[in-house]
Amino acid sequence: MPGWDPKLIAKYNINGPRYTSYPTALALSSDFDPATMQLALEGSRADLSLYIHIPFCHQLCYYCGCNKVITRHQHKADRYLDALEAEMALYQGKLGGKGIHQIHLGGGTPTFLTEAQLSRLVSALHQHFSIAQDVELSIEIDPRSCSDDKLRHLKALGFNRVSFGVQDLDNKVQIAINRVQATELIQHQVALCRELGFASVNLDLVYGLPFQHPDSFAQTLAEIVRLSPDRISLFSYAHLPARFAAQRKIPAHSLPDSATKLALLQLAIDAFNAAGYQFIGMDHFAKPDDALAKAQQQGRLQRNFQGYTTHGQDALIGLGVSSISQVNGVLWQNAKELPAYYQALDAQRLPLDKGFALSQEDKLRAALISQLICHFHLDIAAFSQTWQLADFWAHFADATQALQPFIQDGLVSATDQHLQVLPNGRFWVRSICACFDAYLQQGQQRYSKVV
Repeated sequence: MPGWDPKLIAKYNINGPRYTSYPTALALSSDFDPATMQLALEGSRADLSLYIHIPFCHQLCYYCGCNKVITRHQHKADRYLDALEAEMALYQGKLGGKGIHQIHLGGGTPTFLTEAQLSRLVSALHQHFSIAQDVELSIEIDPRSCSDDKLRHLKALGFNRVSFGVQDLDNKVQIAINRVQATELIQHQVALCRELGFASVNLDLVYGLPFQHPDSFAQTLAEIVRLSPDRISLFSYAHLPARFAAQRKIPAHSLPDSATKLALLQLAIDAFNAAGYQFIGMDHFAKPDDALAKAQQQGRLQRNFQGYTTHGQDALIGLGVSSISQVNGVLWQNAKELPAYYQALDAQRLPLDKGFALSQEDKLRAALISQLICHFHLDIAAFSQTWQLADFWAHFADATQALQPFIQDGLVSATDQHLQVLPNGRFWVRSICACFDAYLQQGQQRYSKVV
């Protein structure tokens, strides 16, 4: 686990990307030739991952910055499933039978879908794609929209990984973000998942929410540890009311100040460390025997638009409104609004909105950043041989100077043979990766603080 130093926090807590891709989605342009996407799919490797965006939610959570549609009309999901099936059919002809090894349903609220709608979606996936027998099938769950019967149905459909949106267990915080859910409900659903035999349970938490303070958050953390999930995601709340209208319902005075917010983070890290969780990086923790932790231990951990993963780096197809794909060095994003998404599919064309093809230099830097953010270490000789670099540090002369403060503060070790993010530097891996980012200055203020 990394160390904790308030002086370093003040020095390195910059605005920076989460590096779920490099370049980030800010590089995507509407001046994009769909033929580039077609070539990328034809040249992709045999194992692919799918992300499916379900935008619907029954009610608005004030903190949320996701692409969502608030509605109580269940039939809207039927229209959306029509479009998803049309999109799947268009991709089916482009994939040449390539296998799908990982599928993730995100949102919005995927459990907005009824049991019948979930069955229809899974059936369509099997109809249009070659799904591996050992596919990792995961879904994000809002406990308020997931009954016991729905959990049983998800297991029967083949889902083997679930992620519950907890955020915080304190009632005052829940009221302030308009997401009230009883602790007993979460306890019950996690226990049922264990009983049903789901392979992995993840719990999402957010720090920096309104009215959070160390005493109450410590109680939330203690309960999370008692629930003993396989994985924990701990996200920093970014208050951007000018960008997300719902956040304007959160009074600025209710938010913890920067010192308190960092105290919340420290409490969480200490609690998860004491409970034996492996710090995967940035905002993810996993039990040492979890697949994510094992992938990191074995040097196989990857990163894509869903965050840390065991599959899908540069091999992810996004389905649904606003979803982003990255395949074989090409990024593309679907239309962000439902009318445009539906219009494209009604015309039997993919709903592409913008995209970007990585240059060879982009791919080189993407590989370096991915290695650092997943494994905190780079073998310079091996990397240089793979990428045919005659002189690594000469090639990255722009990064050499930017790394010096990190080296001087004992956060990074840099030699001719290795680039190592040291334990005390792991908090700042986003800031360290930013030293190699040729695009960062173009949109740095669009990003949140790294912690």
